[in-house]
Amino acid sequence: MNTLLLFGLLFVFMAIGMPVGVALGLSSLAVILGFTNDSLASMTLKIYETSEHYTLLAIPYFIVGGMFLTTGGVARRMIRFANACVGHFRGGLAMASVMACMLFAAVSGSSPATVVAVGSIVIAGMVQAGYPKDFAAGVVCNAGTLGILIPPSIVLVVYGAATETSVGDLFMAGILPGIMLSLMLMLAIYWRARRRNLPRQPRVDFREVVVAGRESLWGLLLIFIILGGIYGGIFTPTEAAAVAAVYAAVVAVFIYKDLRIRDVPGVLLESSKLTIMIMFIVANALLFAHVLTTERIPHIIAGSIIDMGMPTWVFLVMVNIILLVAGAFMEPTGIILILAPILLPIAIQLGIDPVHLGIIMVVNLEIGMITPPVGLNLFVTAGVTNMSLERVIRAAMPWTLLLLVFLVAVTYIPGISLFLPRLFA
Repeated sequence: MNTLLLFGLLFVFMAIGMPVGVALGLSSLAVILGFTNDSLASMTLKIYETSEHYTLLAIPYFIVGGMFLTTGGVARRMIRFANACVGHFRGGLAMASVMACMLFAAVSGSSPATVVAVGSIVIAGMVQAGYPKDFAAGVVCNAGTLGILIPPSIVLVVYGAATETSVGDLFMAGILPGIMLSLMLMLAIYWRARRRNLPRQPRVDFREVVVAGRESLWGLLLIFIILGGIYGGIFTPTEAAAVAAVYAAVVAVFIYKDLRIRDVPGVLLESSKLTIMIMFIVANALLFAHVLTTERIPHIIAGSIIDMGMPTWVFLVMVNIILLVAGAFMEPTGIILILAPILLPIAIQLGIDPVHLGIIMVVNLEIGMITPPVGLNLFVTAGVTNMSLERVIRAAMPWTLLLLVFLVAVTYIPGISLFLPRLFA
């Protein structure tokens, strides 16, 4: 009964337009105070205990690092390098935008930041080069989702904290799927470009490739510092986030000199605003998860499914359907914190690796970022291009079908996610 009331209140609050974080916290408090013996003081202590999880400390550090690199000219340098590598192919500028999104995702950890940083430059460039505006917007809107899959993904950090899964393994697991999705998008672009006779850029000499690569090197080194430090045993994922923040500040201010010292307080202020928003959702979602755990909902559902003898492949179909529907209406962090504690015990009982489940969830949430009515990348792309939301949705849909094919592959071929973590275990 309490469970039905909990989810019922959550859906009602969200339906009337209440922010996700507020809806999670208010529905949890209503059930706790009205139908349990817990006091408000004990709930305050519970929120504090769950929110001080050491792994969650990585979130503000990764946000600060990404903000420094997003505010600076790192995206412009990566776009130049990507264009030098693949711009001479048919549809090469669009392929370069996908490659730039992949590279920038490896330093930002955020999908909307990737769309803004890359899209604000390449979409206008593609239109000037003769690409249809809808084609350009659809490509960048979908490629920007790589920001929550390729490390250092903030969503993977949240999943690791919620499920006690190694963040280092999750980061390593996101690399191969991220590269695979990028290649699938680039091949699809090449195929469509040949059919529609889209333009190609002049071939540049090898010297330009070297120069462009050298200019973007300082930004690209961040991913090697993070993963190399974690797997080399030099620091933990949380310490890696702190190192990344300091490194990004040094690169933006003293090496690239895109920012001045007096710009740093503004970057820190914007980072603080984003951190507060995410951590508010995290705290309330953890309270929601506490109520579910108290009611033993994950254990009851897991026991019921095991007793039913449900095959693993059927369970994975159900997981994907639930996540695709949830992703169309909720923010990825909230979905992870609500559903991961429910799905993980069932997955473990069925022999599914927690790291594999994490990548499946993130790929579903990638699709949610470009699914109406609340797909965040759709709104960001509309803002960058000054296109209507309906037009952006139509432009993004053909590429979204490709992401669905990719989701099936990641779901039923565990090796895509687990090859690198097992190789470096």
